[in-house]
Amino acid sequence: MKTGEEVPVWFRMSALGDCDFLVKRARELVNEDPWAAKAWLITARTLYPTDFSIQYEMYIIERNAERTTSAGRLLYDIFINFPDQPVVWREITVITAALRNDSQDKHAQFLKGGFGVFETLPGPVQCQMLLKATEQCFNTLEKAEMLLLLLKRFPESVVQHGVSLGESLLEAENVEDLDTPVNCFRKLFVCDVLPLIINNMEMRLPASLLHKYMHKAAEFYIGYVTRGPSADAQLQGPQEVAGLKSPGMGRGQRYVIDGLSEKSSVVTEPWERLLEIVGVVGARCEWQGEKGSRTYTELLQRVKELCRYLPGLEGETLSRCCGQIVTCSTLVLFRSAHFYVSTVQPSLFQGHNSLGSTPWVLLEDLSHVFNDMEVERSSGKHAHKKRKLADGREKTMSSDDEDALGKGRGRHMLVNKTEMPGWAETLEHFRTARESWDLLHSHDALESEFNKICLAWKTESWLWFRIFLTDMIIYQGQYRKALSSLVQMSALQPQPSQNSLSAASHLEMHRALIQQASCHYALGEHRLACEKVLEVVSGLVPQNLEPAKSTEELGRVRGKTRKGSDLRLVPCTSKDILPFCLQLMLACFKLRAFTDGGRDDLALGHVIVLLQHDWPQGEALFLKAVDRICDHGSFQYENFFNYVTMPVLVWVSGEEPLTANPDIDMLEEFAYLRTTEGGRVQLELLPNQGMLIKNPSPALGVELNTLLLPGAQKADRHHTVTRGITKGVKEDFRLAMERQVSRCGENLLSVLHRFCINEKIILIQSLP
Repeated sequence: MKTGEEVPVWFRMSALGDCDFLVKRARELVNEDPWAAKAWLITARTLYPTDFSIQYEMYIIERNAERTTSAGRLLYDIFINFPDQPVVWREITVITAALRNDSQDKHAQFLKGGFGVFETLPGPVQCQMLLKATEQCFNTLEKAEMLLLLLKRFPESVVQHGVSLGESLLEAENVEDLDTPVNCFRKLFVCDVLPLIINNMEMRLPASLLHKYMHKAAEFYIGYVTRGPSADAQLQGPQEVAGLKSPGMGRGQRYVIDGLSEKSSVVTEPWERLLEIVGVVGARCEWQGEKGSRTYTELLQRVKELCRYLPGLEGETLSRCCGQIVTCSTLVLFRSAHFYVSTVQPSLFQGHNSLGSTPWVLLEDLSHVFNDMEVERSSGKHAHKKRKLADGREKTMSSDDEDALGKGRGRHMLVNKTEMPGWAETLEHFRTARESWDLLHSHDALESEFNKICLAWKTESWLWFRIFLTDMIIYQGQYRKALSSLVQMSALQPQPSQNSLSAASHLEMHRALIQQASCHYALGEHRLACEKVLEVVSGLVPQNLEPAKSTEELGRVRGKTRKGSDLRLVPCTSKDILPFCLQLMLACFKLRAFTDGGRDDLALGHVIVLLQHDWPQGEALFLKAVDRICDHGSFQYENFFNYVTMPVLVWVSGEEPLTANPDIDMLEEFAYLRTTEGGRVQLELLPNQGMLIKNPSPALGVELNTLLLPGAQKADRHHTVTRGITKGVKEDFRLAMERQVSRCGENLLSVLHRFCINEKIILIQSLP
């Protein structure tokens, strides 16, 4: 054959083989003359009807030309005639992947779209193709997704494959030994498979299996909404996710369940989905009064009514009724507890912006601390009663010993409504959760079933639920039990690194410590309360003092003060916790300072220092302290000028005042006590003043000024006591008063904070 001459067709056919040549010739012509290419392949198929390469090439040409009907018909032929060809399964894999993942790829859309290749196939072929594709999968999750695709497209297959698919997912979860119910297997089962199973009325499932599946769903949804923030999510920052109504949702951060895509990891309206499952399962199990759909409040109301009939039930009826009550009450309990805790400690949950959310802590309401002692004693709030023992001895009773201070008593929870916008809803959720808890513990059978659920779900490791339980126990007045619960809470609290420990997170870490102090105070254990409070104060940073309230505002506040054992939700910030700590210490020392028939100048001095906070609310108590000093005729408190910095209208020895500001009250009284009109009370308020009077030494007077705080040394550093010691001490007292005027601009909270830090040991030792 000469160079340049065209190679004869017969030669090329013999060189390549008949089938390969025909396919190759069609490929060469497809771009120039597609109809000629098609003619070549039709001829080839006629000559070789069982050759796979010819039919597959025909499919590829039709598919690439986006001729849906003909491509679908050809795919059907090769799937039926050549089911074992690897290239066929690669094509089917592309189709099924597109069906599962909602791919936006043009090729994938053509294969699976509304008028795509897959949709042109007959239904039985589609079903058979998906079943065959499932058999080709070796990965459990991929196989489950493929079978789920089959169940969704062919609901009639749910009867045959639904339960087996669900059980395989739960089994895979057990085999993997995952430490959380929020995993890819459970998510696929709960969100996709379970609705198909329980809504298929052709399936007759035993009640025990339905209860099992419902509890698996509840565990997943509760775990999902209460999941903690991940490190990745915090680094990536907040991202909006539309359509999510639960607390912590809708302000969501990125969250990806291991094994799933970010999109597949999102669960919208989890509490509503769970309620739907409960409604369907309840209807199928023939629960009493189950309508199939209701609110969580209605669920609780219904089971409360059922509880009245429990004593008269037995056997299977009792078991079924208990199952309904426990399931509904448990879900209401966890839902309401979650809503409550998402307000009081929002940073625990995924999706909350911890920078903009303030945590809250439930404490004793100490607004009564400025009340007169006689009024307080008559209310009996902290009075420890005596109970006769068998041998005639008396035992001091705490609040935990009395039923009247237990679950049954009504208590008020106070909160600043402007600082907590959703306060009414928060308190209502707290009440609903308490009510659910009480219901679950109202009958031995209910409590037993509830404990089984808690054990299976490992609720003892849920920090957020421990926070609710602790607050509930405090509300019930069971302070000794609350202290034990607070120890468990501390053990569950994660320990952040020092680099990430902000002021806010520091206080959150110490919420247990703050509540321990409040509980010890309620039990009358004032020394322990003071120890805990001072430990908290050591980590606080005092804020700028807010302007004093007007007389009208104070009148309104006092009018709202309740007599009784109220509680208060306090923002967990330095601005709010430091005042609480000061009030709690005042309450502890007040009881000691004003004990009938006793005298404790040190405790009384501590009270006077602490009364400066929130002045003039403590004015009446301060005047009572002054009266007590007058009754004793003397008063010794050498830290007076270190920490009493309220501005002063000074009267010394009947002389004219140093200033005439009518709003200055506290130190005026002490200056007046030294005058003839004030009773010439002997005041030992300077460091070492008592020693000077008993052992006069002029040389010691030189050192008086240097013993005062730096802020009190600015006015006259050159004053020297060189006269008789009594006259010298009097002059030093006057000068100290003058110096206090120069300190009136100091931040009072900083002074009181310094008082707590510097005098920690003596404060604790001052209490029994």
